[in-house]
Amino acid sequence: MNTAVNNTPGLATRLVNGVLAIKPVYNLAKHQARQMMIKRAEKIGVPWRKQVQTLRSHNWESELAKVQNPQLKYPDYYLTSFHAYDKGNLSWDAALEVEVAAYAVHATIWAGAGAKGDAQLRQSYHDLLKQQITTPPQDILDLGCSVGMSTFALQELYPQAQITGVDLSPYFLAVANYRSQQQQRHINWIHAAAESTNLPNASFDLVSIFLVCHELPQSATRQIFAEARRLLRPGGYLAIMDMNPQAEAYKKMPPYILTLLKSTEPYLDEYFTLDIEQAIVEAGFQTPTITRNSPRHRTIIAQVSG
Repeated sequence: MNTAVNNTPGLATRLVNGVLAIKPVYNLAKHQARQMMIKRAEKIGVPWRKQVQTLRSHNWESELAKVQNPQLKYPDYYLTSFHAYDKGNLSWDAALEVEVAAYAVHATIWAGAGAKGDAQLRQSYHDLLKQQITTPPQDILDLGCSVGMSTFALQELYPQAQITGVDLSPYFLAVANYRSQQQQRHINWIHAAAESTNLPNASFDLVSIFLVCHELPQSATRQIFAEARRLLRPGGYLAIMDMNPQAEAYKKMPPYILTLLKSTEPYLDEYFTLDIEQAIVEAGFQTPTITRNSPRHRTIIAQVSG
């Protein structure tokens, strides 16, 4: 259960936001955050530069044409800088670096985890899914699937299930589709907004949202929960794995590191002040279970009401 949520940013938050409002400082923070990530990846044995260079040699425009919905209108919140990329997730730079960035970010969750930290984080989430969802889902939707890392992991967890991945970035989906063809995996990739997928009512047993909500304004999060409720069958489950605002790691984070983090995550304040339990219940779910699954993350699982 959640404790009471404080919806008012604290003094440290307001000071950091004030600093980031200064454009040259913001640009410097983004640059520093990116360089820190690359150095960390190379230090733990993840060849960031080499792997990205190899990916760049592929003909991605042909891959893009296979997945892109040219009629899709992007919501305003998505047309901003994410993760130190000026064009956010709507760029090849972001799509080709997602995987190595995940290894770098998750390397520090557990002491000594290194490049295995990412797999450990996903396993901690999947362990809770197995514990709390006793009937294996047959149709699974991965909302905000990015380049498919979370989707492929779900397919390994539930090999009998039909898997669909939805993402707003056609660049991410192009990489996801390419990877699935390489590995001979059958996954249905959909270029759509998570809050308006146009998929049929009551067509899934499990909707999974992995490390997405912290990248959303509260209004979009609420719309996505409502969409998940529409898509789920009676008895179906919504599962969310994301940052834990109550984690000591964030409460004790030095202001400099917090500034770097916020320079790459424009909606972090909105996520940290959202009463996510209440938002889920209001969307038509039973009261969720909220379980810490890493020193920095939580897993939220809720069943459809009624």
